Amino acid sequence: MTTMTDVARRAGVSVATVSHVLNDTRPVRPGTRAAVLGAIDELGYTPNTLARSLVTARTRSIGLAVSAISNPYFTEILQGVEACALEAGYSLLITDPHDDPRHERKVVQLLHERRVDGMIVAPSAEPAGMVEYLAHREVPTVFLDRLVGDDHDQVCAENAGPVRQLVGHLAESGHTRIGLVAGLPGLSTTTERIQGYREGLRAHGLSFAPELLAGGNSEAAGAQDATRRLLAAPKPPTAIVTANNAMTIGTLRALRELGLEVPRDIALACFDDFSWADLFTPRLTAIAQPSKDIGAAAVRLLLERLAQPDRPPRTVRLPCTFVHRTSCGCAETAPATPPAAQERNPIP
Repeated sequence: MTTMTDVARRAGVSVATVSHVLNDTRPVRPGTRAAVLGAIDELGYTPNTLARSLVTARTRSIGLAVSAISNPYFTEILQGVEACALEAGYSLLITDPHDDPRHERKVVQLLHERRVDGMIVAPSAEPAGMVEYLAHREVPTVFLDRLVGDDHDQVCAENAGPVRQLVGHLAESGHTRIGLVAGLPGLSTTTERIQGYREGLRAHGLSFAPELLAGGNSEAAGAQDATRRLLAAPKPPTAIVTANNAMTIGTLRALRELGLEVPRDIALACFDDFSWADLFTPRLTAIAQPSKDIGAAAVRLLLERLAQPDRPPRTVRLPCTFVHRTSCGCAETAPATPPAAQERNPIP
């Protein structure tokens, strides 16, 4: 087995210099660094990451706690996290909290016990216990997708503005009874998307009708029930906005069960695009989130926190894209981008 001593001998440097190159513990001249890296490559040397962590107090690993990893939205976020982490020389430990506050607290503790350098967490609707655990132990953490307060590092997409745009598009197409299948109560995404829904109605002179807002709990089955409730109203909606991709599936199932055709009988517009959204008939008009960019931004924000532990917390919001297809009931056009979303403390 090739050792660090073998690398030092081949590069013509001391073992300490090889260690400094591997662990970034002291500046090394570019020519010397190149010689060491060349020797490592030539000899096929693999560093002992356990021994390295004892020297540097860093494991170069990141804990990722994201619910519903099977959801295409979170799968793409995971791809963004993994690519950016790998580029920076970090590995990932991944857990699924299942949107359960008690399980969330447990898996975060398990990641911490694995000595990850920091965490990226998509919090549940009741994250207080988990947030308190991380804060008390001063674990560098970035919250993803769902916000927990401006005193934490966090990354998410814009929510209110894009939903306002969906509602506005439907209103401009002549719809005056527009329903919303909303997400799980307690999530910031749910609160902000309901806010955008109400703003969109108000901007087009439409009154908010409580019977046109139904909770789908961010899941397909819940959205299926919510859609049935909306359509059972005395004056049912002529158009529906769904607040995430899982709920879009549930709404489509309910419409099929009721024998309703989109958009002939009812228009549909969705928050969350996914790679197979244009395979439906009709093709789904949707808001596309920059999922991979959100994941990459979370990693960069965490690395920034590791490098500057005392800097002020930052909230980063990324803009979404309106993808105009045909489920809204009008002719398909080229995708249009909404007005630039506000970013607070954006990451370059």
